[in-house]
Amino acid sequence: MTLTTPALLFPAISLLLLAYTNRFLVLAQLIRKLADEERDRHQSGTARQIVLLRRRISLTKRMQVAGVLSFLLCTLSMFALFLSLELLGMLLFGVSLVTLSISLIYSLWEVTISTNALNVQLQDIEDQRKGSSPVAAEEASP
Repeated sequence: MTLTTPALLFPAISLLLLAYTNRFLVLAQLIRKLADEERDRHQSGTARQIVLLRRRISLTKRMQVAGVLSFLLCTLSMFALFLSLELLGMLLFGVSLVTLSISLIYSLWEVTISTNALNVQLQDIEDQRKGSSPVAAEEASP
């Protein structure tokens, strides 16, 4: 294995960490918006959204940690290869690939939860529309 093999992962890991940071910022924005809405009025889906947001934050933290570890291990792999420590470099690179895979699995899990959170919001919108439509008002009256 040469020094260029782990170096090929550098751009990919950097872009991945940028994408994770963007997901985190979006989560923070959603939480702030939800908090503002909760202050204004109580919404029926707020409790479900909070649970999903907590899970997403936890997963985002885990995928960022795994991504950073992957980047660090990849760097150490390159350093070991630079020092002609071939076996250590290969081992560190292998562990780097494993942690990158773990990071991607967390990312996939978070995307799944994110989709569920969007479905909760869509359900709330549908419920509000049903409750405010003239047909629903007629059906509700005795």
